[in-house]
Amino acid sequence: MVVGTLKIEFRIQDNHSLKGKRKIVRSLVDRVKHKFNASVAEVGSNDNWQRIEIGVSTVGNDRRHIDSSLGNILGFMESLCLAEMVHVESEVIHL
Repeated sequence: MVVGTLKIEFRIQDNHSLKGKRKIVRSLVDRVKHKFNASVAEVGSNDNWQRIEIGVSTVGNDRRHIDSSLGNILGFMESLCLAEMVHVESEVIHL
């Protein structure tokens, strides 16, 4: 079994409330879940209205497939242009 994880940090420039942040987070999470059938959640900076931390995980039996899926998810999230991507951590674990 191969598990792939992403931790992505975004910065929101023109946001001034948690309500605006929640709208962006909900949009990112829902779109990625729907398109890629991956586990996605906000994993940090919950009370900071200019910063978003999103965690993504996928499971499979082939490292190439997991790497490809994570790359596609990352590219998709960046292409949405909802927030500026500032940091990405990726890890693939063989169990």
